[in-house]
Amino acid sequence: MRYIEPHGHMVSRTTDDYLAMVIAGCRAVCEPAFWAGFDRGSAQGFHDYFSQLTQFEPSRAAQYHLPHYCWLCINPKEAEDMALAHDVLALIPEFLGGSTVLGIGEIGLNKNTRNELAILEQHIELAVQYDQLILVHTPHLEDKLKGTRLTLDALRANPGVKPERVIIDHVEEHTVPLVLDRGHWAGITLYPQSKATPARAVDMLEMYGAERIWINSACDWGHSDPLAVPKTALEMRRRGHSDQTVDQLLFRNPHRFLSQCAKFAVDAGAI
Repeated sequence: MRYIEPHGHMVSRTTDDYLAMVIAGCRAVCEPAFWAGFDRGSAQGFHDYFSQLTQFEPSRAAQYHLPHYCWLCINPKEAEDMALAHDVLALIPEFLGGSTVLGIGEIGLNKNTRNELAILEQHIELAVQYDQLILVHTPHLEDKLKGTRLTLDALRANPGVKPERVIIDHVEEHTVPLVLDRGHWAGITLYPQSKATPARAVDMLEMYGAERIWINSACDWGHSDPLAVPKTALEMRRRGHSDQTVDQLLFRNPHRFLSQCAKFAVDAGAI
C-alpha cells in the first residue's frame, strides 16, 4: 500500500513518527503552517518558523527518504492581531520560491470574526497574485457550517481564484456537498476526538464518492495519530472497497491535486 499524508504538522512529531509513516507506505508528507499552541509575539517568530518548515523539517524527513513539502500562512487563531498578520503576510513572498513550498495554507477562520475574514481575504489575494495553491482550515464543531459558507463566499468573491486549485479541509457530512458543488477539493481529517474517525470518514466516502476528496491525519501536538490514513485503508478493505479505490483516495487523489504545483515531484507510477 502507498499513501500521501497531505496534512501533517510534523514539527510537533518525533523522528519515530517519520519512520513509522515510511514503513506504513507514506510516499510524501505535506505540512501546513499552523498555530504553535500559543500566540507568537512577533513577525520574526514567524520568519523563524517558516525557515524551520522550508529548511530543517525537509532535512529531518530526508533521513527516512520521505519527501517533505509545506504551506505558508498566519494561522486564523493569530489573525485577530491585524498588525501582526499584516507583517507576517509581508514576509511570505520571501519564502514562496522555496523548492518545497506548495502554496498558501492552512488559512481560514477560527471564530468567524471580521478580522479573521479580512486576513483570509488577504491570504486569498496573495495566493492569486503569486499563482499558489490554497489550503483552507474550516472552524470546529458548531462554527463549521457558518465558517465554511463564509470561506466559500470569500473565495468566490475573488475572480482570480481557480476552484480546482483550492482544498477545503476538515469537512464533515454537512459541508462536503457545499465544497464539492463549488468545484473545490474536500479534505476529511482523521482526528480522534474533534473530527472524523476512520469509520466516519469511510461513511462520507460512501455517501459522496471519492472524486476530489482526500483524507489526512492533521497530526499535531494534541491527541492525534500520524498513521490515521493507512488505518483508514484497513476500514475501507473491511467494508469491501477495492485496492484501486483505496489507492485513489490515499494516493492518487492527493497526488492529482498537489501535482498542480510543479514543485511536487512524487512518482505516480505503479503501486
